[in-house]
Amino acid sequence: MIRYLTGPITYKTPHYIVVEAAGVGYEVNISMFTYAKVEPLEKVKILTYLHIKEDSHTLYGFYEDVERQMFTLLISVSGIGPSTALLIFSGMRPDEVQQAILSEDTAAFNRVKGIGPKTAKRIILDLKDKVKKQFGDVVVSASSPTGNPARQEAISALIALGFNRIAVQKAVNKVLNEQSDVTEAEGIIRFALKILS
Repeated sequence: MIRYLTGPITYKTPHYIVVEAAGVGYEVNISMFTYAKVEPLEKVKILTYLHIKEDSHTLYGFYEDVERQMFTLLISVSGIGPSTALLIFSGMRPDEVQQAILSEDTAAFNRVKGIGPKTAKRIILDLKDKVKKQFGDVVVSASSPTGNPARQEAISALIALGFNRIAVQKAVNKVLNEQSDVTEAEGIIRFALKILS
């Protein structure tokens, strides 16, 4: 399994990029969410998922791990292939996908081209418990995106202290949602510790 690629971006479109790693150019399919992140960059570390079929090996790339995790959950749903999953992330951020699943908001998915009411209900039905288990039931608001470096630093520090990853993510998300003035990792850790202890 190829977990990530690091190197210069030699070709870039809203649908895929070519990353040169160890002298090889890898074509990596991406969503508009990831394209917005990599568009200004010349060099990138792109997280990847290798999708293997009988007639092809296709790489999908993600700027943030939360998008990759949600992507693998989405393609586990019957009728949702990698292309459809990328399409969802071209119309919704990963945190919006989580929120739509947890709040059973079928209308949010219906706004994505090619996702009808039946498919939206199937996504919610299949993934609600999995999303809760993997990410917790509190989603970081749009003002505190999942890519927030202070959030990631706080999570890493708390896990290093021996706390369970899922419990840590839930606690940190709760802090960010309820304490809007707390933006530094140190403050997030302090409030999260109160929840976790």
